Amino acid sequence: MKRIAFIFPGQGSQAVGMGRDFYENSETAKNIIDEISRETGIDFKNLMFENNSQLEQTEFTQPAILLISAIAEKLLREKIEIKPKYLLGHSLGELSALHSSGAIDLINAVKLVNNRGKFMAEACEGIGAGMMAVLGLSDQKIDEVCQTGRENGLKVWGANFNSEGQVVIAGIKKDLEILAPKLKEAGAKRALVLNMSVASHCELLNNATEKFKIELEKNIVDNFSAPIISNVSAREYSSKLEAVDLLTKQLVNPVKYSESIIYLADKVDMFIEFGHGSVLKGLNKRFVPNIPTIAIYDIASLNIAIAELNNL
Repeated sequence: MKRIAFIFPGQGSQAVGMGRDFYENSETAKNIIDEISRETGIDFKNLMFENNSQLEQTEFTQPAILLISAIAEKLLREKIEIKPKYLLGHSLGELSALHSSGAIDLINAVKLVNNRGKFMAEACEGIGAGMMAVLGLSDQKIDEVCQTGRENGLKVWGANFNSEGQVVIAGIKKDLEILAPKLKEAGAKRALVLNMSVASHCELLNNATEKFKIELEKNIVDNFSAPIISNVSAREYSSKLEAVDLLTKQLVNPVKYSESIIYLADKVDMFIEFGHGSVLKGLNKRFVPNIPTIAIYDIASLNIAIAELNNL
């Protein structure tokens, strides 16, 4: 029997049109999107299927991404009996993993990440927060450059360690712009400030942690069908107490995605990614190329996944 990990993407995987194919070709998906829209007051059809500015606002981006991930998993489970050995999400995706585990139902999960996005936006309002993608530089060197920057008064931190040579830095946007040439001097191939107004996984979100912790306490139940790999520790947890602690810390600590995948490398035989964009599949190819990742993001990819899993 194959040992499988379910994985879930985070912010940055969104795009206009995400989920439309599910909605138009699956009664289950249509009913879920319509119901969640009624329950939350968010018009997810308009949000995801039509050109609008809201999809790039973190309070709407996060629930949209989680919703599509949950639908993709639901549609697979309708067709095939499957039990993951581990669950892992990238940043926001860890909340999708929490839903997958059974520790929070879908409506509450969507509301939770909508609030998470609001808390993050509020914490960064008016401070010129931002994020920057850095390519071609080691994790250690990026940490060193950021540390030197902070010693010189810059507010900059390593935020997403996605793979060796692909890291996202968070901080004050003007400080990121000052840091960019320092990174290139250190050997970075590229340092690009992203079009974002929040700074995830760094100290700038300290004001969001207590409010988010309260929401986690209210909504999580102690019911985990499989262990979740924490972005903070790159190790598994499977209790409400751990989830509340680690997901609160996740707001202000870097995402150790590459370390998490490497930790799982000798524990699983396959990854299944649920959500738009196949972002994690692309990352996995870089440092665990011998472990296949199946991505499910529309009906065609769902059918391919079902065929592959049935042939195991």
